[in-house]
Amino acid sequence: MPRKKPTWREKLADDKGYPQTIQLSAEQSKRWGGGTMVIPAPREVDAIMRTVRKGRLISINEIRRQLAALHGANSACPITTGIFAWIAAHAADEAEQEGKRRVTPYWRTLKAKGELNPKYPGGIERLRTRLEAEGHVVVQRGKRFYVDGFQEST
Repeated sequence: MPRKKPTWREKLADDKGYPQTIQLSAEQSKRWGGGTMVIPAPREVDAIMRTVRKGRLISINEIRRQLAALHGANSACPITTGIFAWIAAHAADEAEQEGKRRVTPYWRTLKAKGELNPKYPGGIERLRTRLEAEGHVVVQRGKRFYVDGFQEST
């Protein structure tokens, strides 16, 4: 019998042994800034995303800074932090589709420099609609979309 595919909320709840703080090698230190790096748990990323109130925004880089501080590390893994934010976004969308009203406001979590993440549920159009409904201005630069004045909104 085929194994049932886990829901997004089940994926979010599976910490897979994280968080873990690792010592970076000399080569890794050159790339990531040295010292230690935390690999966060998915629910830690979601918890930070949940704190962003209406009208405010946060970037993945700011989430990484908060995670590093929480664990006393020099940095937080950019790859897992991004993946876990993506899982949190899909888990929130899944809950919303089932009628839940209070979900993680994933549309307020942006990539570096205020860029919208097209891989979030609903893509750019849904993100743009939600952000504009909260008073933000979304602008297109080339093929990418950004929140205008992002720095002032954090």
